[in-house]
Amino acid sequence: MIDDSVLLAHSERSGFVENTYRGTAVLLDASGGVIRAWGNPHRVIYPRSSNKPMQVTGMLRCGLPLDGEVLAVAAASHSGSAQHLEAVRAILMRAGVDERALQTPADFPLGEPERLAWIRSGSDAEPIAMNCSGKHAAMLLTCRERDWSIADYTDPSHPLQQELRATVGDLAGESVAHTGVDGCGAPLFAISIAGMAMALQAVLRDPIGRSVADAMRTYPVMAGGIGRDVTQLMQSVPGIVAKDGADGVWVTALSDGTALALKIDDGNPVARRVVVRELLRILGVDITMDVGEILGGGKPVGRVRAVM
Repeated sequence: MIDDSVLLAHSERSGFVENTYRGTAVLLDASGGVIRAWGNPHRVIYPRSSNKPMQVTGMLRCGLPLDGEVLAVAAASHSGSAQHLEAVRAILMRAGVDERALQTPADFPLGEPERLAWIRSGSDAEPIAMNCSGKHAAMLLTCRERDWSIADYTDPSHPLQQELRATVGDLAGESVAHTGVDGCGAPLFAISIAGMAMALQAVLRDPIGRSVADAMRTYPVMAGGIGRDVTQLMQSVPGIVAKDGADGVWVTALSDGTALALKIDDGNPVARRVVVRELLRILGVDITMDVGEILGGGKPVGRVRAVM
């Protein structure tokens, strides 16, 4: 019997293992076959925001008229910079609605510099500052294009959400196992970890979905934010597309068609970054991003290490 999760990383402080991080990871070849797995690749999870490229593909199939930077922000968990919020407002304007139509919860920007600047300016938490506001704005515009109601656009029974559930299942090559509510209030579709990687591979092959990946790769800052690892990866590795998700979720597809997906059980973001780097190294992509350093008294005293 395969354990759903296994030890993937640990933190060492002054030569002593302080914390351990379990999770599940999978590498797929270009045909979707499993190259290697840690834990059960068929484990079903909530992909969180790693679902966004698939959801936006579904919106494009429904007639969403976006491209370029605004399409990238629709698929983003954006940092909340002025550039991000300007793009979200542009989508809302095309939909003929204002920020009051957004059903994202009031929040502060996700990016630390952006959040600090926001607070220092005296601004309070607002729905548009929430990192999923681009996706929600795109949902509103899709509803306008299809003449669907907008007051209930996040209801799982809404025609839009039914279409997005079907698209996620189609791209993943499996049925959605469960529908929940994501942190942003939109429906969240549970699929397997391998299915998540296969879904991103399918986005790259899909004539419509490919435009989502192209927008993310062409405008990586809009698909994440300055200094974010998801943005740095797409800036440094030609042809790669990556999407982070809350609670230690990640999915990436490479230009050669291979893909990887990951879930850290306790959601630790540093462990997730370290394991992603190791998975990429196994696939032959050696990135120079330095992650995992542990400080004591302001000096390096250890690291979070992949132990796969």
